[in-house]
Amino acid sequence: MNYNHLEPRSYIYNYALPDEERELCALEMRSFFGVDTDSSILESRIKIDSSRSPFMRGRLDVWFEGEKLEDLIEQVKQLELNGSTFKVIYVKVTGPDKVSFKERRRIEREVGLHIPGEPDLNNPELVFALMNAGGRWVFGEYHSSEAVWLHHQQKPHSYSTSLSTRVARAVANIAVPDPTGKKAIDPCCGIGTVVVEALSMGIDMVASDINPLILPGTRENIAHFGYSTEVKFRDIREVTGLYDVAIIDMPYNLCSVITPEEQLEMLQSTREFADKVVIVTIEPIDSIIENAGFKIADRCIVRKGTFEREIIVCQK
Repeated sequence: MNYNHLEPRSYIYNYALPDEERELCALEMRSFFGVDTDSSILESRIKIDSSRSPFMRGRLDVWFEGEKLEDLIEQVKQLELNGSTFKVIYVKVTGPDKVSFKERRRIEREVGLHIPGEPDLNNPELVFALMNAGGRWVFGEYHSSEAVWLHHQQKPHSYSTSLSTRVARAVANIAVPDPTGKKAIDPCCGIGTVVVEALSMGIDMVASDINPLILPGTRENIAHFGYSTEVKFRDIREVTGLYDVAIIDMPYNLCSVITPEEQLEMLQSTREFADKVVIVTIEPIDSIIENAGFKIADRCIVRKGTFEREIIVCQK
């Protein structure tokens, strides 16, 4: 069996679940897959680039499965690697399915010995993974995540009240789980943290803000990472065109205190140009959302120490 011709039966994503952002991770899961889990793994037929999520460690493309480890071994014997080097890893999980380090290494060696090809533990061309998932053994190609959001922390301009790049990336995923054919806008973009994350994932997003002093820094941040998009000096009430989704991080610092009436006006304006809006807020605004004509579809709370933000997904 030539590995290039194998079609995955499913995809298994393994997660790191930080306590303070567990709800955010679950909301991102639901946005991608329609379900969430308390486990450190999630299996789906939906294919996602694991580097998109700040919580995914990687993705296992399931080629083979069997009730026993021996069933996998019989199948991997048939692999044709066309001269490519490889290594095998056992996907580490937490909870009741956790396997000791020593046992993982033993299983990796046992399976690796039966793969026809040249192993290379340091710089392999192919990485294979196996694990016991849902009571059966699975094996396939493994794709490790790259922490792209981590690189974006080192931007030329930042503000203490901005979202972290990790949270901003999750919010962009929640807003646009599938970028195909979708147009997005951040009409209160600030320094551009969400915009950078969205553009890095291939999301078609434009930006604007009512504060002209901040926008040169926004443009520089975007260009610093090699991205480009429209960034306008514009009040949210002046936005034209139609968008599939808007992301609004409600102003809350001392320089931009807004009243409930102004919040309502912002959301009413948003309803004119977007079918869906993802709101980031530190204040309860359910009644304002409903008065603006949106329905709350999903939500979560993100905690950092005693500071809490709420992420609210709304639809017309």
